[in-house]
Amino acid sequence: MTDAAIRRPSFVSRYLGGVRLLGAGLRMWITAPRIMLMGALPALIVTAVYITGIVLLASNLDGLAATVTPFADDWDPTTRTVVRAVASLALLAAALLVFVYTFTTITLAVGGPFYERISREVEARLGGIDSPVELSFWRGAGRGLVDALRILATTLLVAIALLVLGFIPLIGQTVVPVLGAVAGGWFLALELTGFSFEARGFTGTAKRRALTTDRAQTLGFGMVTYLVFFVPFAAVVIMPAAVAGGTMLARRAADTPLAVATEAVTPAG
Repeated sequence: MTDAAIRRPSFVSRYLGGVRLLGAGLRMWITAPRIMLMGALPALIVTAVYITGIVLLASNLDGLAATVTPFADDWDPTTRTVVRAVASLALLAAALLVFVYTFTTITLAVGGPFYERISREVEARLGGIDSPVELSFWRGAGRGLVDALRILATTLLVAIALLVLGFIPLIGQTVVPVLGAVAGGWFLALELTGFSFEARGFTGTAKRRALTTDRAQTLGFGMVTYLVFFVPFAAVVIMPAAVAGGTMLARRAADTPLAVATEAVTPAG
């Protein structure tokens, strides 16, 4: 075994290190409450719209379940009820997956200037960036839109695949939620590191390559964020903290030293 292999922390410790990044981001609510509050406003607006959509979906679940299971129309009532109950649960689960998968993309688009300011504040506290890339507004917006659409299209395809798998007994209730959390965590990490990576001139491919250098840390941060987003209205508080944590993750992935990490993100006392 090589010295590098001996020194490399375990998967679990690196995963937990990623989880702790979200906690470090949350501490910015204490150290920089004003800019964090500004970051919460776009999340609140998007959350209100999404919850309205989910309520409308839930109120029409029976009809939608019947629409996607026409083959069960002539089955005996008990079997038909069970099949359509499973279909209802699968539809609701898919809607929640789409909610979580797309929430970050839409919220970052709505509140881009606020979240970019949060990211820059974190960068400044942690030592800054050597020769940051400055993009014009339109060039930056165009690049961000292309990346967002690419991620959005991919996440929707994943959500559809998980919806189909959700109809399989046992697998749909055990394996699919785990796959959803892994995929959701990865996509969230990719989105939330965007501001920091773009300031370093990283393209979409370079971002993904940087995050895969430590998949455990990336998944630890992304998956805990993904799971918290399922808590009603938690995303409003978590979103600005997640941007802060994503900036820290990007710095680590890009091999930028966390020069004053402890002093910068931990309140005194």
